[in-house]
Amino acid sequence: MPTRDTCAVRPEPVDPRGTMTDDAIQIREFREEDLDAVVAFSLRAWEPVFESLREVLGDKIFLRLHPDWRSNQAEAVKSSCLNEQRDVFVAVADGKPVGFAAVALNAFHEGMGVIEIIGVDPDYQRRGISSRLTEHATEHMQRCGMDIAVVETGGDPGHAPARAAYEAAGFTLLPIARYFRLLG
Repeated sequence: MPTRDTCAVRPEPVDPRGTMTDDAIQIREFREEDLDAVVAFSLRAWEPVFESLREVLGDKIFLRLHPDWRSNQAEAVKSSCLNEQRDVFVAVADGKPVGFAAVALNAFHEGMGVIEIIGVDPDYQRRGISSRLTEHATEHMQRCGMDIAVVETGGDPGHAPARAAYEAAGFTLLPIARYFRLLG
């Protein structure tokens, strides 16, 4: 099995199809100078998701779990992007980062790769960028010797586009129920 280092540093060429839409999209490795842009578009991308969670959970539980979701989500993105044990890829269009995916190898089980976090700038959604990032991440996992890929998302209405994308990419849904009850 290749080492993580040999898997992480291999540069990827631009997709031979050129574009998924009218915009040229290049997938490349994350660079530290991408961080501010990635955090900024991620917060915009996840705003409707957190609104959906708030509707499903109600204000009391939502605010207990996510009193400052923007700060917490920004830290989660930074942590994933800067984690030396993650391989992070960025989608670039119009000369700027417009999407990203962080991959963990040998996560949960030996030979299992996990798309830990993925996001696309709302101005660039519905152009196939998430699909391209997902495909790139799974191909990376396979090159690195993983034989199973996992991605998780929510079951609420705000995560419906993500569920549809993962099912279209060939992932199998394993329903898991998580119930919340505020005590007191």
